[in-house]
Amino acid sequence: MKDLLLIAAYAALGAGASALLGWPVVRLLRRRSLALSLFSVAVVTVLAMTAGTLAVAQAMFLSDHDLGVVITVLCMAAVVSLVTAALLGRQVVAGSRALARAARTVGSDSGFAAPAQPLGSELAELSAELAATSARLAESRRREQALEHSRRELIAWISHDLRTPLAGLRAMAEALEDGVAEDPARYLVGIRTEVDRLTGMVDDLFELSRIQAGALTLSLARVSVYDLVGDAIAGAYPLARQRGVRLEGGQVAAEPVEVDGREITRVLGNLLVNAIRATPADGVVAVAARREADEVVLSVTDSCGGIPEQDLPRVFDTGWRGVTARTPRAVDGSRTEHGDSGAGLGLAIVRGIVEAHAGRASVHNVHGGCCFEIALPTAAAQS
Repeated sequence: MKDLLLIAAYAALGAGASALLGWPVVRLLRRRSLALSLFSVAVVTVLAMTAGTLAVAQAMFLSDHDLGVVITVLCMAAVVSLVTAALLGRQVVAGSRALARAARTVGSDSGFAAPAQPLGSELAELSAELAATSARLAESRRREQALEHSRRELIAWISHDLRTPLAGLRAMAEALEDGVAEDPARYLVGIRTEVDRLTGMVDDLFELSRIQAGALTLSLARVSVYDLVGDAIAGAYPLARQRGVRLEGGQVAAEPVEVDGREITRVLGNLLVNAIRATPADGVVAVAARREADEVVLSVTDSCGGIPEQDLPRVFDTGWRGVTARTPRAVDGSRTEHGDSGAGLGLAIVRGIVEAHAGRASVHNVHGGCCFEIALPTAAAQS
């Protein structure tokens, strides 16, 4: 036992001396090439093994022949170890360089081009993360481009829509100022109407800006969708009566939801107003609500004649407007239109408010019209 401990001590002294001499070299090379660092580690390891073995061999007073055999074996092992370390370092460096070249494609239009050569598990994991990062960057760039396109369209449409009421206000004001208005009271009513229209456009812009900035504050409370639908129908009833459209809300289940009642009522009001304006006289706009799993789905179905399939994905985009050519003619021969009467903000506001409630908004065509749906989590699912 004492002999083994003595041999271990000699081996530790020889290996430790080599390790102490090699450690500063490894530290100096830590910022250099990875292949050189790996090779340096292999050199230190080989030297430590050789020094320890030689120290033990000297202590054992081996014969010259036996010592030569030990030295020969050590040299062969050292050569094989260093060659293997060099090859491994080259392989790691080649994979690292290939991954560095591939990293230059992150965020490019063509997407991330992963290295074709096999990589180690760590480099392969890094390559997968770069691919995922590139995909997120591409998606972010697409969203940014879409938002920029919507912003430009919105500015153009807002500018166009502002001209009409402003021109009307100016004309009516000049007529009143010059005293040529035959019926001043009618002109005053017209001015009030145009001012209300401008006020509505400004309110919609302000609401949309709050939604897009994430500054929409919700006051959640447990309410029944029956009450929400009832309030929305009551608000839209005068417009429906004026246009000769029948409102139906008999298929509304009294399901509880935890929402901001004022905001959801505004959502339903926007959908109802759009549906009524798109539906010809003697048409029907139906509101329904049903429970699906942990959601309550509210739907507004109209008789607009349907929306072209290519337009369905853009219905809730900021600035989108209905195309008059797709809807049926009203009884007076004029075209009805499905979309926002102002600057194309109503449906964008609908989606923003619904998504702020962790819900979703969708639209699909039905026989003779289209159906807008909003899905909201039930009160039980949120609690």
